[in-house]
Amino acid sequence: MTRQHGTPATRGTAPMTVDISRLGRRPGAMVTLRKTVLSPSRIGLDMIGIEAGAPLELDLQIQSVSEGALVTGTVSAPTVGECARCLTPVEGRVQVRLTELFAYPDSTTEATTEEDEVGRIVDDTIDLEQSVIDAVGLDLPFSPVCTPDCPGLCPDCGVPLAAEPGHHHDRIDPRWAKLAGMFSAEPETLRGER
Repeated sequence: MTRQHGTPATRGTAPMTVDISRLGRRPGAMVTLRKTVLSPSRIGLDMIGIEAGAPLELDLQIQSVSEGALVTGTVSAPTVGECARCLTPVEGRVQVRLTELFAYPDSTTEATTEEDEVGRIVDDTIDLEQSVIDAVGLDLPFSPVCTPDCPGLCPDCGVPLAAEPGHHHDRIDPRWAKLAGMFSAEPETLRGER
């Protein structure tokens, strides 16, 4: 569902490209952008992220400042992944805060910063995609877990230890394995002799 309140129109095919021509270059002018767009690609980390096509809920304010457009607000979306300990599917939700400046063409900020330091306004549009990718990547857990106390998998056979709490394997130290084989038959022999 798309909700818009005094929102700038989106232009082009990129879902996170926003037309800010209504702001002009009047410092203090502001528009609110509340809408849901589909994620153009998978956003996140190896084990957890926002899937391509998942709904991204944008709740942003775009304000004209002397050097460009300042974007503040939140972006939220569902996440999917797998537990780093037991590999079961994990679902959740991420909500990140954005505070990003997009520099006007020919502004001092544009002239004094590297291209990847500050976003740029191109043809009265801003592209929020990289800002969202960066914020989500910093917010998601590097090693997601299904529960905080997930015991993981058995290192010998791979059984999920949460499903079998008493699961264990009898292990014999390899240095004593030969002796264990010798003594396992001996008690039977000793019992017969007595």
